[in-house]
Amino acid sequence: MLTGEQWNFVKIYERSLRDNWDREAVTDYGTDKTLTYGQLAEQIAKLHIIFRSCGIRKNDRIALMGRNNSNWITVYLASVLYGATIVPILQDFRPNDALHIINHSESKLLFISDSIWEGLDIEQMLDVEVVFSLTDFHLLATVLNGSGASRIDFTWQAVEDVYRDHFPNGLQAADVHFDERSNVDIASINYTSGTTGFSKGVLTPCNALAGNIKLAFDSGLIFPGCRHVAFLPLAHAYGCAFDLLSCLAAGGHTYLIGRTPAPKVLLKAFAEVKPTTILTVPLVLEKIYKKMIVPHISTGPISWVLKVPLLDEVVYKKICDSLVQAFGGSFREVIVGGAPLNPEVEAFLHRIKFPFTVGYGMTECAPLISYIPATAFRVGSCGKALEGLMEARISNPDSQGIGEIEVRGENVMQGYYKNQEATQGIFTADGWLKTGDLGTIDSDGYLYIKGRNKTMMLGANGQNIYPEEIEAKLNNMPFVLESLVIQHEGKLIALVCPNFEEVDAANMNREQVEAQMETNRKWVNEQLAAYEQIARIKLFQHEFEKTPKKSIKRFLYTSISNIE
Repeated sequence: MLTGEQWNFVKIYERSLRDNWDREAVTDYGTDKTLTYGQLAEQIAKLHIIFRSCGIRKNDRIALMGRNNSNWITVYLASVLYGATIVPILQDFRPNDALHIINHSESKLLFISDSIWEGLDIEQMLDVEVVFSLTDFHLLATVLNGSGASRIDFTWQAVEDVYRDHFPNGLQAADVHFDERSNVDIASINYTSGTTGFSKGVLTPCNALAGNIKLAFDSGLIFPGCRHVAFLPLAHAYGCAFDLLSCLAAGGHTYLIGRTPAPKVLLKAFAEVKPTTILTVPLVLEKIYKKMIVPHISTGPISWVLKVPLLDEVVYKKICDSLVQAFGGSFREVIVGGAPLNPEVEAFLHRIKFPFTVGYGMTECAPLISYIPATAFRVGSCGKALEGLMEARISNPDSQGIGEIEVRGENVMQGYYKNQEATQGIFTADGWLKTGDLGTIDSDGYLYIKGRNKTMMLGANGQNIYPEEIEAKLNNMPFVLESLVIQHEGKLIALVCPNFEEVDAANMNREQVEAQMETNRKWVNEQLAAYEQIARIKLFQHEFEKTPKKSIKRFLYTSISNIE
């Protein structure tokens, strides 16, 4: 475990709030709302008064659901610095899924966007006593006692009165102090999915979050005055660890994008903010590559010039310079994570010497496992296990050195909340975490992902998509024998083998089967979050190939191109 006050999770932010008091900390991009570190500390102090008035004790759970904004960050930091455990919930989860997480985590307080709250009911919540708005922290609902009165006597005026009593001259930097908290304490419970029966609550200790922050400091990715554009959902470990926690630990400035990060929106933000480090998922780079680069290099004079030695280098440099400027022109590197980067895009970016690197992680490691600076990046790799923090090994490698990647170290979770069976299943007898991914490690320690035991996909905005959950719903639809969900050009395609016995019994022709499948698609989409929507269904005339265990051989159906 990381030791010493320097890497104590609570002390990191106690120190940062004091030392960066007048610096700008967070901005809701596109608005005039910016909080300095001093103003952020003031908001945290007021939320701590609320927590105490609501009877929140150490390690109690506080649920948080909404889009990226400064209030989201305030609630997150206030909760973990109070000694509570934060439960971030992706804003796109459907009401039933959100309710499941709120109840499973036994959360006592809920902070939520007003629009999301409209679809929920506090009477269905088992432990929640008070619900606050993420818009301005106004009271949305409270649990009533037998006489019809609220159990919690809360008003903002009362909070302001207590605040003035505690800080008659206003909060000063020297006043910032939080109760000590061990790094073994659980800082957050991050759910790998929302759907009942599939969700697992990852118990993330303070130490794991501090490990990611240490890496960010040691690598020079963060520093006082650094600038980040946070467009990945902060409810996910990746964006939270670096755009929020690491940036604010260093005295940086986080600009929050609270809407869908289309390339046009992002490029505008990059041009204005000029971020110093950019965290992204592959799909964003792939879209920019296809829209900004491919049309210019595949036809016309440039396509001919690229075939001429020496001249091609001039063109590649111009393309790289143009792309660097499109990303703001001030970044040290672009870090890609969350899913494999398209090999064609990766090779091209490396060819033009664009400063990017690919990392590897998972929610169970808060999230980072491996990373290497862009200057040392090797095509096809995802860096090296974090020096001094993480170790990686290959379990049962085959003749090519490919086996399951197993890891251990500072960033590893403590287990799954209230799920001992799943916890035991993911750890080896000697304490290594089984990632479920296949890979190799070369003689220099570089890690290469060769395949996925896990089938998780990544949505356009960084959301985790679990195809088995979608398939489970689809397989219950009329005339469906089995299904397989794949990703194609950023959209989800469902491959469906109809139940031909039922089709024949109903005397249906192909057009009728296709119409039924379109109805099925709409029915299933009504049960799914926006990022899980099935774009279309492709019919299969035969069952999918199976393993001896009767599992579908997913690797045979990875793209439309190799099945049509």
